[in-house]
Amino acid sequence: MKSAVETLNPTRVRLTVEVPFEELKDSLDAAYKKINQQVTVKGFRKGKIPARVIDQRFGRGAVLEEAVNDALPKFYTEAVNEAELSPLGQPDVDITELKDGDTLNFTAEVDIRPALEIPDYSGIEVEVDAVEVTDEDIEKSVEQLRERFASTSPVERAAEDGDVVTIDLQAKVEGEVLEDGVAEGVSYTIGSGELLDGIDDAVKGLETGGEATFTSELKGGSAAGKEAEVTVKVTQVAARELPELDDEFAQLASEFDTLDELKADSRKRLANMKQFDQATQAQERVLEKLLELVEVPVPEKLLEDEINTRKHNLEHHQLGQMGLTLEKYLEIQGKTVEEFETETREAAVKGIKTQFVLDELVKKENLNVNQEELTEHLMRRAASSGMSPDQFAQAVVEGGQVPLLVGEVARGKALAVVVEAATVKDTNGEVIDLDDEDETEAAVETVEAVEGTEDAAEEKAEG
Repeated sequence: MKSAVETLNPTRVRLTVEVPFEELKDSLDAAYKKINQQVTVKGFRKGKIPARVIDQRFGRGAVLEEAVNDALPKFYTEAVNEAELSPLGQPDVDITELKDGDTLNFTAEVDIRPALEIPDYSGIEVEVDAVEVTDEDIEKSVEQLRERFASTSPVERAAEDGDVVTIDLQAKVEGEVLEDGVAEGVSYTIGSGELLDGIDDAVKGLETGGEATFTSELKGGSAAGKEAEVTVKVTQVAARELPELDDEFAQLASEFDTLDELKADSRKRLANMKQFDQATQAQERVLEKLLELVEVPVPEKLLEDEINTRKHNLEHHQLGQMGLTLEKYLEIQGKTVEEFETETREAAVKGIKTQFVLDELVKKENLNVNQEELTEHLMRRAASSGMSPDQFAQAVVEGGQVPLLVGEVARGKALAVVVEAATVKDTNGEVIDLDDEDETEAAVETVEAVEGTEDAAEEKAEG
């Protein structure tokens, strides 16, 4: 077999392959064997029909077609390996010449990973938010904890903001009560925004036994997105009572004996969270700078596939779980279809460029992913998907997604290497030395977010 490569553009090549006919022998033998098992000829036992009889009865062309279809993938792969190409997607194959007993010539056009030059990235400088935990942050954190330990007691008065009401609901669309539009004994905190638009105004001022009717767009169910006439009846009004902020509360709500100890722990926890956010911010901004340094051509077919994948995951994985259509989502976001299309395309381009550049860095820096790193990543993914680690791991293996997860971790490590070499300062002008563990974990999450791979992998695992 002989092959030659013609570069059509930085991301596409044409392979020209010439195969001597004798190299088709194994595929021809396999073709005759396969046809033998599929046909019957009077006077011959099944599977024992001579080749000349098959040629006479069914045509030599049918045998050649079967043999060529069997051989092409092998010869294509040999040509790709010989040229040391990294193909993307399936090739467009064209048989240019097939002479029985003489030769098989074909061409294969395919997108390839572009050759990239990674420049010196040690001069990258970025600025991130300073880690500052204020007294106001502490008070807010403790107040949220206090809210969790609030108690309620029925009151004989009209409902007010912050009260917990028990309500019965009935929704009608075009005058008809919906089968799934009736609910009884629903507990709702006025002002929480957890139910229907307009319900707060409807129930405020009502006492036990009071009713009100309002119009609202349904967020879920069989008539999601439609305007409904909703009748709400209050069956109980209860006032929320917050516990006193003292040492007794600290003992109730935590493992600490005093309120001061609880606040000190809140300060430490908030600082850790802000440090992780700072690391993530550093990853994102360093990645932006890195991509600016590298010229990355993007294959158009790969880009279109990526755009379609992102749209599919958004509509069927993310929005589907929330009971939203794409149209409703765009309305909530205040975006036009054109703006959505532009943003999706830009995100897809950035995701592809990120993968190409970081994969090149993985090779350049000789980075590997060990079993412990892969296991930690898999467990985090399992937690975010709502599956147990064993279930998620089984689904990932069965779905052939292990290389995808390995690639994410490897690219995260590559990004962490660049961040380590970069100069990161906070808004106070202080040079930040990011924690190695936080740096790598944040880098992997940054890669997932930019490439848009998290939802795709989870959808495949869950499916």
